[in-house]
Amino acid sequence: MTTAKQSPFGEVEPRGWIPWGALAPILAILFIFGGLISTSALVLKPLGFIDTEWEPIGSTGLFAMLMVSFGAVGLLTTAWIKFVERRPLASVGLTRGGLRPFLGGHGAGILMVLATVSLIWVFGGYDAGAILPAFSSPTALFNIVLLLLGFALQSSVEEYVFRGWLLDVVMRKFNIWVAIIVSSALFCLLHVNPENPWYDNVNTFAFALFACAWVLHTGNIWGAMGWHAGWNWFMGVGFDLPITGLDTGVPALLLEFAPDGPHWLNGGNTGPEGSVFCTLVFILGTVYWVRKPKAAADS
Repeated sequence: MTTAKQSPFGEVEPRGWIPWGALAPILAILFIFGGLISTSALVLKPLGFIDTEWEPIGSTGLFAMLMVSFGAVGLLTTAWIKFVERRPLASVGLTRGGLRPFLGGHGAGILMVLATVSLIWVFGGYDAGAILPAFSSPTALFNIVLLLLGFALQSSVEEYVFRGWLLDVVMRKFNIWVAIIVSSALFCLLHVNPENPWYDNVNTFAFALFACAWVLHTGNIWGAMGWHAGWNWFMGVGFDLPITGLDTGVPALLLEFAPDGPHWLNGGNTGPEGSVFCTLVFILGTVYWVRKPKAAADS
């Protein structure tokens, strides 16, 4: 067994079995698809939250999918860590005192969305429409709050699986560079949409590298979880724009935008995550964490 010193989250030695490095990505896929497929077939579809193509129906269906399906993924991953590997959750980045870095990360995610969308708008990638349209509907505001909770869980579970458990296991078995590449490549693979341009996948990979840099610098996943949650939520509800091709089904919380111009500028049907400005934001964010002095880490 390799030593815990090879873990990014401290010297906690597992009392159970840590899977082989090559097996870890396969297990991550099983955790994710096991949770998503089982809950979709047994819960969401019978209750009418998803359609025949397994797409969420409206914002209520999306909220149900985020909570139920990703909740199941989180439970499967936790069961493996607790009963097979027999180690505490702190060993995969869920250290004590997580609320403050989570909230700080959440705010950073919102600000980075605002920066990305503003850059696209300034360079002519969007036509502006209604201002604060969600505030004309109490139902819309209620659904936006529900999605705040839903995206908090969904995004946190993704960080838990990819930048928490998978990054840790592969790093224990190989090294930091293999861990970064494997976790980021698998994250990218599971978000691939063959109908979108190839450079959308570059942004997804850059997204993962940025999150890895954050986690490795701080020694926990709380900040990255909060950032991912704030990014997904505000991207989906702030401007009536798709998030990775997904429509949240609610009016814009701030300002309604419609894409105008080439895909590389505004992301088209993918949303801002397909824009070259999103690439720029992720690169700058990664450089920030790589160059930030360790002693100044907000863990």
